[in-house]
Amino acid sequence: MSFGTSYCVAAIAVLLTSATAFAGNWPFNNRRHYFIANDYVENLLSTIEPNGLLLTQDWQVVSPMFYAQEVERRRPDVKVVDINLLRRSWYFDYLRHAYPSLIERSREKIDTYLEDLKEWEHDPGAFARSQPLTQKISVAFSEMVRSIVTNEIRFAPVYITNELLAANQTNSYLTQWIPQTYQLVPQGLIFNLATDQSFHDSPDPHLQTRGLADGTARFEKDDVVNLKVLPTYTSMLVNRGRYFALFNQHERAIIAFKEALTLDPNLVAAREGLAQSTAKLPSP
Repeated sequence: MSFGTSYCVAAIAVLLTSATAFAGNWPFNNRRHYFIANDYVENLLSTIEPNGLLLTQDWQVVSPMFYAQEVERRRPDVKVVDINLLRRSWYFDYLRHAYPSLIERSREKIDTYLEDLKEWEHDPGAFARSQPLTQKISVAFSEMVRSIVTNEIRFAPVYITNELLAANQTNSYLTQWIPQTYQLVPQGLIFNLATDQSFHDSPDPHLQTRGLADGTARFEKDDVVNLKVLPTYTSMLVNRGRYFALFNQHERAIIAFKEALTLDPNLVAAREGLAQSTAKLPSP
């Protein structure tokens, strides 16, 4: 075989390998029908009332929300606060610019926490070696968040995303304090914090879910869409169903459970909720 022939064979082999890899990965890399981030933001904003506050620590919410508000100038009235970013002093410069009234209403607690935070940023090792210092900054952080919630809820609704209720080392104060203080009313993809325990109607969310589970886009099992975004939709639909069932509105509960099963047919919580609410409907 001549050198020229060998070169052509090698080149064809490389092209075939590349084409095979391209074809195999195309369903995962093609973003022509990728509306998930846009729909996620739209579904959130459509639920939040004017001047509402949204607390979250989900970067899948914060990141596209930054773009929607700062670049597209959508719903600048909505105050979005990332709980994780509150652990960095630079973030407060942004909050002062974006939501000056929020900062002013909780200035005392914010200033107290910021003093401790800047000490930690200057020498984190000192806090790691000192339980009293760690306790001091933790208490200041907790009191600041409480102040923000209690002050803002006097002026407009306050909302939280679902993951704030999953206890971990950094937000245990929220998972305990919020449910003990407020009723969690599922509204779309978030909870509205209600100051009483009566029933609060939750309008149909009309969620946009393009590409999420309709087969127009494919995702690896460890893709963030499968790990975080889709579970947010399904868990909040289940929470919606459970809320209606709690107040004996089983027909509306059934609709929510069925919507969850449309996105994930194997969701056990939705199947159980559907069966329980169906069994409580009056016989025809």
